[in-house]
Amino acid sequence: MKKGLLDILKGKFLVSGDAPKNWLFLLFASFLAALMISSSHNADKKVHEIAQLNEEVRALRSEFVETRRNLQQLKLESSLKMTIADKGLKPSENPPQKIIVKSEE
Repeated sequence: MKKGLLDILKGKFLVSGDAPKNWLFLLFASFLAALMISSSHNADKKVHEIAQLNEEVRALRSEFVETRRNLQQLKLESSLKMTIADKGLKPSENPPQKIIVKSEE
């Protein structure tokens, strides 16, 4: 057991008679390790991108809510009265009357 461990530590398995088989296995294991590392980096990159997009969605949703609230305030009759009062207009004292046109058929 001790001799086998020393042979592995010295690297004798890389120069012995069946060394090409061992080298091919090491190349294959290195390729798989590089592939796994690359895949992990791609996954991390996508996680960061998703987090950034979620934050952007939250910001846009907040902006939408604020804009909708401002629009509703601008559409209020009291806001319109103040806006047109600055321009010298005032609401009519007489309410409008509905005109009904009867068509002859």
